[in-house]
Amino acid sequence: MFSGKGLRTKLLIYFITIILLPFTTLGVFGNWVSSKTIEDEATTHTEQMIEQVQINTESYIKDVETMIKFLGNEPEVITFLQNKTPSTESEREATEREISRLMTNVQGNQPEIAGILIVNKDDKDISNEMYRSSKDPLTEESWYTEAVQTPSEFHLNSNPIGRNIRNRVNYSADQVVSIVKAIKDPLKENILGVIMVDLKLDVLEKAVTGVTLGKSGFLYIVDAKGDVVYAPVNPIVQRVNSEWLEEENDNIVKNILGNRFQILVSASVFTGWKTVGVFSLNDTLKEVTQVRNFSIAISIVTLLFGMGAAIIFTNSIVKPVGRLKLLMKKAEAGDLNVHFDSPSQDEIAELGKSFNNMIGELRNLVDMVYKEQKGKREAELRVLQEQIKPHFLYNTLDTIQWMAIEEKNDEIVKMIAALTNLFRIGLNKGKEMVSVKEEMEHIRSYLIIQKARYEEKLEYEITVEKEIENLLVLKLILQPLVENAIYHGIKARRGVGRIRISARQEDDKIVFMVSDNGVGISPKRLEELRDLFVDGIPLTDKPGYGSFNINERIQLTFGQDYGLHIRSKEGEGTTVEIWHPIIGEGDRYVENANR
Repeated sequence: MFSGKGLRTKLLIYFITIILLPFTTLGVFGNWVSSKTIEDEATTHTEQMIEQVQINTESYIKDVETMIKFLGNEPEVITFLQNKTPSTESEREATEREISRLMTNVQGNQPEIAGILIVNKDDKDISNEMYRSSKDPLTEESWYTEAVQTPSEFHLNSNPIGRNIRNRVNYSADQVVSIVKAIKDPLKENILGVIMVDLKLDVLEKAVTGVTLGKSGFLYIVDAKGDVVYAPVNPIVQRVNSEWLEEENDNIVKNILGNRFQILVSASVFTGWKTVGVFSLNDTLKEVTQVRNFSIAISIVTLLFGMGAAIIFTNSIVKPVGRLKLLMKKAEAGDLNVHFDSPSQDEIAELGKSFNNMIGELRNLVDMVYKEQKGKREAELRVLQEQIKPHFLYNTLDTIQWMAIEEKNDEIVKMIAALTNLFRIGLNKGKEMVSVKEEMEHIRSYLIIQKARYEEKLEYEITVEKEIENLLVLKLILQPLVENAIYHGIKARRGVGRIRISARQEDDKIVFMVSDNGVGISPKRLEELRDLFVDGIPLTDKPGYGSFNINERIQLTFGQDYGLHIRSKEGEGTTVEIWHPIIGEGDRYVENANR
């Protein structure tokens, strides 16, 4: 993974990893353990509160059921439910007074009861606090029929809306819970009627509101149908979906209004009601979050200090290595005048010392090889020049002889004059540099001779800027290129061949250009010639040998910024440019070249 990374990056990654490892481990696992512990404690506390509320609620309902059973066994109540016609009006009134007294006593002992209503099967009723709101029969209402259909069960009706009953205290439907039980004849087991008791929700409110679940948690109760029996005033209650309470998991976590809430549900087997506990995990874990944020802040500060120290330590190692690497790259590029200095005495300093020794040995080796190669190339160039002169001389004499045999005219004089000029400039008293004007005269003389040989097949054009005619150049740098253009370009093509030779000043150099419309050079061969000029390995065949030696002469004398540049397209021709420095009389290059 780190194979492509630098030493600085690797060291920083290693240091930062070592720093982050303990912080990450303690931060993640410590926060997880703390959050889990507090969540478990909050859940356990909520479950205990739900259980307590459930026990209290069942206790109130059981008290009411006991009271209903008590009333259902009283002789006066049974007499009323059986609807036996009293012998006298006074007996009827006495029975009703006794039943009213029983109701009053029961309600006095249990103030949480809002009212008691007894209805027999003949739709006669008696109550201490409740009365009919209309003359419609009570025996046809749902609470009565449900109780009669299942006489063995107690029926709990929360929010008893739509009953034909009113309370003298004017309790609303959402302030009471109705508990209904059918009463059977103790002897015949037939249904005699129904006893209904309205229980005030105040008792449930006290049981529920007395419980605290964190800062914003609460409890509420729903019946078997999912309707709310009692709930405190809280906007979260309306956000709790009743379908959530039907899930098999009793421990539910939901997002409500952007906060995470835990919902615990416990169903009572006795009442069928569900007690629901809701508390905010955000509030529960707020202290853990504060501690975590504080720990994160401390970790960040510590990490920043650690990273700063890591960067300092890394730089103390990487900077010397970087300097040594930069020096190596310079040496690789050819600069052997580099030297590594280090104030320390560590392993990197030892490495730098070895590098300095290696560079010193390389300098000595390069100097030795350069001197050896320079002498070798100079010798090769001298041999080449000696090869060129006799070779050309033989060709020229052969041409003169042919012209003398075939035609006896003045062209021979012209040929001889051109040959004389050619030798004069070529020899030049042993000097290596001539003026641009002389070099161009030399190539013109050469082309006059070649024109006589090739006649109409060869055409040429020579142009030179007047301003550069007196500047000095290495001699005989154009003739091998023109010779290549004739023998390897024009001679091999059909039709008239044209050679253009020009000399101009461009920026700080003289540019000679030799262009022909010959057969051109193949891309592969052109690439070989360009590599030849870069690598400095001479070819053995004639076409590359002459160009290579011209390039070597120029670069050995003036440096790598000058030399030959070749462009060619197969079938269209070749253009060779010579880049030569601007040199006047008295320039140091003149002395070095002629030495």
